[in-house]
Amino acid sequence: MTSLVALMLSQPASATTATSVTTRTAAVAAPKITWKACESAGLASRGAQCADVAVPLDHTKPRGKKITIAISRIKHTVPDSQYQGAMFVNPGGPGGSGLTLSVLGEYVPKNAGAAYDWIGFDPRGVGSSSPAVSCQPTYAGYNRPKYVPTSASIKKAWFAKTYRYTKACDAKNGAILNHLTTKDVARDIDLIRAGLGEKKINYYGFSYGTYLGQVYSSLFPTHVRRMVFDGTVDPRGVWYSANLAQDKAFDRNIGIWFDWVARHDSTYHLGSTKAAVKKLWYATQSRLYKKPVQAKGGKLGGSEWTDAFLYAGYYQSTWTDLADTFSAFINDRDVAALESSYLDASGYGDDNGYAVYLGVQCTDVQWPTSWKKWSRDNWAIHAVAPFETWANAWYNEPCRHWPAPARTPVKITGKGVHSLLMINETLDAATPYPGSLEVRKRFKGASLIGVPGGTTHSNSLNGNACVDDQIADYLLTGKLPKRVEGNHADTRCAPLPQPEPESATAEKKQAQRQTVPTDVRAQMQKEAVRP
Repeated sequence: MTSLVALMLSQPASATTATSVTTRTAAVAAPKITWKACESAGLASRGAQCADVAVPLDHTKPRGKKITIAISRIKHTVPDSQYQGAMFVNPGGPGGSGLTLSVLGEYVPKNAGAAYDWIGFDPRGVGSSSPAVSCQPTYAGYNRPKYVPTSASIKKAWFAKTYRYTKACDAKNGAILNHLTTKDVARDIDLIRAGLGEKKINYYGFSYGTYLGQVYSSLFPTHVRRMVFDGTVDPRGVWYSANLAQDKAFDRNIGIWFDWVARHDSTYHLGSTKAAVKKLWYATQSRLYKKPVQAKGGKLGGSEWTDAFLYAGYYQSTWTDLADTFSAFINDRDVAALESSYLDASGYGDDNGYAVYLGVQCTDVQWPTSWKKWSRDNWAIHAVAPFETWANAWYNEPCRHWPAPARTPVKITGKGVHSLLMINETLDAATPYPGSLEVRKRFKGASLIGVPGGTTHSNSLNGNACVDDQIADYLLTGKLPKRVEGNHADTRCAPLPQPEPESATAEKKQAQRQTVPTDVRAQMQKEAVRP
């Protein structure tokens, strides 16, 4: 595979192809793709096309029951002689809806996206794909049990809650729960590739989407042309260890935010030192556990307080809004602002993303079933990183008793993949930086852009010219930063500056460049690997 020559296709992407896809278990005829108008106003306004692609529920039984994958396409605008192929985009999760992410191409600088057909899709079980998985839409709930299980009654309450959820998942969803692995999704992608008439694909993955890219390229290395990974999952930790690794990183990042809030005490009035802000935050959490406040949708206790501030550990862009929420609650008793932040983070009212998250992670690989191990591991981390450790544990605990069998994960080697551009901020909490170093080591054709000191997760095409221009150059010509010997980044970019209250200098600078719009960025944020 060459990364410097445009991929020329002898067959239009809309045509039906007789090409077959060979998996390790069966030969599958390429699906017919019939394009139609898109229901999304944003997609329709861009002239996008949409389709529902039939794929086997069970890839080992290609003539058996079918499910559908919802896809969208925004076609290249360059002359056909300059066309560089289809670019599949995944926002992460797992469980993230990527149907509208075919718009991503227009936000690549230098008009570099114009040479590609951008393919957005909802992975199996997600969103507009059918069937869509759901168990209990209001599972997130209000006034939930305390996260830290300091008593037998707290632990019992969480066990009752999570077991009800997994039983509901089993009762409501049927056979698809047995076929939600990352390997299944990768095989869906390859069928769609064949249906489009493409010999190879390009791929842009955020967060969990980088692991999907690793799996796809391991199963089908000859079908890969160029790939971009933003916020790379460490394949060594899939998935129990990966979630434990996030806990210390999120605690570090919330501490960075506490320090930032303290430096702006004249605006927020929450304490002039990091220690004072931290003490107030945890004291408020404790008070809400003892006496929850009444919001419009229900009571908000300490668990809801914790969730409300989750994104401060993910995204620097949320710092000002969440500091406003913190300040408004403490200084003005503004419960509505707290509820709004909680609802933004919790996904209350729609559990599709969470159900698929569990469906993928719980079956990609066998999780420990012993509660003694979970308890021992999480108490050890909680002792030094209390912010999210037990919240994260209960979020993932249904994997101990998930109603579908676990599989064997795909071995990630990077063999046969010749072109990969990676980006990772070094203090990214959701996908810690060592994961990018590990994947760079395995993929000999990879180059890594490190962003030292950056705390934001999967933030490319969001106004950092140093990062975004290198992505554009890669998509235009295949040019990668020169690979440098050693276990480190091949080139570095400074992170975007930290925001300032009221008028953020960083936002002013970003406004000078075309960046992914707020609604699309928010969707990608909601679907990051959840701590």
